[in-house]
Amino acid sequence: MESVTTPGPAAGEPTAATPPAVTPPAATPRAAASRPRRADASRNRAKLLEAADHVFAEHGLDAPLEEIARRAGTSIGTLYNHFPTRTALYDAVLPARVSRLDQIGARAMAEPDAWTAFASYLTGLFDVLAQDRALNETLARSDLLTESVAAACKEGLVQVEELVRRAKAAGTLRPDFERSDLTAFIPALSHAIREMPTSDAWRRCLGYFLDGLHVPGGPQAGRP
Repeated sequence: MESVTTPGPAAGEPTAATPPAVTPPAATPRAAASRPRRADASRNRAKLLEAADHVFAEHGLDAPLEEIARRAGTSIGTLYNHFPTRTALYDAVLPARVSRLDQIGARAMAEPDAWTAFASYLTGLFDVLAQDRALNETLARSDLLTESVAAACKEGLVQVEELVRRAKAAGTLRPDFERSDLTAFIPALSHAIREMPTSDAWRRCLGYFLDGLHVPGGPQAGRP
């Protein structure tokens, strides 16, 4: 009986044990073109955020979005591509601004005198709010307290709790004062700042507030 010989693969053909080599597809012109577009989008977003930061600080959070796009050197359509709603733009801009207030709290916490620390924190806070309309309105308007803004406020709230605790423990702050009282006062004075005829008239109002909180007979350091 004759044996049957099975012919082997021709030269260059893949065997069962060796899969054919796969050549990766060359980058298409469309894929290559997408890379600069992504870079342009990142640059536009950064320019829009910087412009929004300045415009909101100068004109408040109801400033026209067209002005932000103009300062960024983009179209209003580009702005809406990145931030479909005004709230989305707030969420991108405001948390970083709110976090800057933590520096005021840190300086106050470093003050050894408890009353001076408490009073200097409020003075520093309202000094910033008198100059920055975006922050002023953020702390004054409950409708702007989005989840991201609330998260940015956490460190500041911890600092306030400690400043209040220290001043009460030192006997220089009314024992019935609570952080919630300050939470109610901040929007009130923030609104008054925007309505007052002179830029530093708020200092007088803050002085009245501090006089009402200071325990009689305690040191009067820290008056604005």
